[in-house]
Amino acid sequence: MKSVLLFIILLVSGFHQGQTKNIIEPERINLPIQKSHLNKIAFLDAVKDIKDLTDSDFHIRMVFQEDQDFDIRVFLDNSLVNYLYRLDPSLSVDELLAKGNYQFNFYVDGKLIYTENLNPGAGTAENKKLKTTFRIPFISVKNEDSWGKYLWMRFYLAHGGIDALEAGNHILKVEIKPYLKTSVLKVGNVIAEGEIRLIVPKKDISEQQIAVQRIRPGSGWKVSGEKFNRERIRLLNKKIAENRFRDITSIVVIKNNSLLLEEYFDDSGRDSLQDTRSVGKSFASALAGIAIEEGHLKNEDQHLKEFYDLKTFKNYSLQKDSVTIKSLLTMSSGFDGNDDNDQSPGNEENMYPTEDWIRFTLNLPMTGNTAGQKWSYFTAGVVLIGDILDKSLPQGLESYADEKLFSPLGITRYQWQYTPLRKPSLAGGLRMRALDLAKFGQLYKNNGTWNSKTVLDKNWIKKSFTNYFNDLPDFEGYGYLFWRKVYKAGNRVYEAYQASGNGGNKIIIFRDIPVVIVITAKAYNKPYAHPQADTMVEEYLLPAVLKNE
Repeated sequence: MKSVLLFIILLVSGFHQGQTKNIIEPERINLPIQKSHLNKIAFLDAVKDIKDLTDSDFHIRMVFQEDQDFDIRVFLDNSLVNYLYRLDPSLSVDELLAKGNYQFNFYVDGKLIYTENLNPGAGTAENKKLKTTFRIPFISVKNEDSWGKYLWMRFYLAHGGIDALEAGNHILKVEIKPYLKTSVLKVGNVIAEGEIRLIVPKKDISEQQIAVQRIRPGSGWKVSGEKFNRERIRLLNKKIAENRFRDITSIVVIKNNSLLLEEYFDDSGRDSLQDTRSVGKSFASALAGIAIEEGHLKNEDQHLKEFYDLKTFKNYSLQKDSVTIKSLLTMSSGFDGNDDNDQSPGNEENMYPTEDWIRFTLNLPMTGNTAGQKWSYFTAGVVLIGDILDKSLPQGLESYADEKLFSPLGITRYQWQYTPLRKPSLAGGLRMRALDLAKFGQLYKNNGTWNSKTVLDKNWIKKSFTNYFNDLPDFEGYGYLFWRKVYKAGNRVYEAYQASGNGGNKIIIFRDIPVVIVITAKAYNKPYAHPQADTMVEEYLLPAVLKNE
């Protein structure tokens, strides 16, 4: 009898050790459609309420069209927070939801193409506590704004999905796991999976769309006679024509101070003023350098308190007194402003509706970080630089920029964006022709000279192209309102500094090769904007123009 009792105790004990109870009671699984598809992902081509779903709504084969609904319905046997709880039972509900979410794996024809650990902020806390089934609109004809849409864009357009799903028949498999990121990354078992055969139609592209575009006279540049890999550019043009690279408006390549490639797309042309958004911030850096060289500013180590009575603004502190122009140029001022954080009080989206952008910025609290210590993308800080310049320069910023920067470069057509107080904004939005953006890049490549005349001090360029943040993970560096970027092509790496703006806009100045590349695009707020620009540079433009290097 004792041996039987001991066996029962051990059996029960073993059961409890091998299982983790739920931390929250999830919703009941009552619907027959869910019971029959537990731990499965079903694919649909129309939006339908779960109560109306039948097996006939689920597709195992579908013609893939980007102008029709493409949904998945996920059927789970528990809620997300309980899956996360199994990964770490020591954490509370709030801690689990702050550190974890679903991991999505996308396979095409058996090959893993993309893995994403969904940001913990995606989805509502209530749903992640209770829901055991949900739909994800990958493609919505009504353009539903959901995290699922951006997840699909990242897979399809930014991380190789569109190339894997080329014209033909393919098997797309989606797999979902729970993940938790504490001191280490913990990933659970598969909690749902499904696959579908996608028939991808071939797109009709004309030879005119693929052909390398002829450089017409009157560019203002010496036209290069150097050879380049024309077939590689044809392949690039084909991908743009097929909408595999999207929203591209122009590509300009300068090599050895001569115009090598000039291409326009999507009804854009040579005279189009390209809206390159934050590319304009790098012009603020140049104008600050010119103003210092001419003595209108002492140097970049001047403090804000030399230009503003900071005690008259909100949240005054001694730390605010220590903010320098340099810390604004390197986006490390210590203001509580981070454009990458929606909850940051100094996020640029909080600034734009206000009447006085300068007062908005100077009213912000400080983070406690010493100026120059911690980088965070802070558009409002560049607005401050513009205001400091405007009040320090004779006739103000706008006329000074024209006289000292644009006119020497032969730039006559451009368009400022203005603040609500009608001051030129250096936050971004300066519109310019692609060929003129290339002049700005070549000025830096020329170490500050243009047509044998010094426009920008070479020491300022050296400071601008210095990485002040060597110790940040997953961050290649930042100078004076220029991004450091390392491109890889073939077996070589190429260091560059670049002006970069929302939509995938770039002026790329390479350090060790005689090349400047301009890409303009209007993929604003799209997750594929910058990755596709990087792919264009690494897989097409650099291999094409460096064929003889």
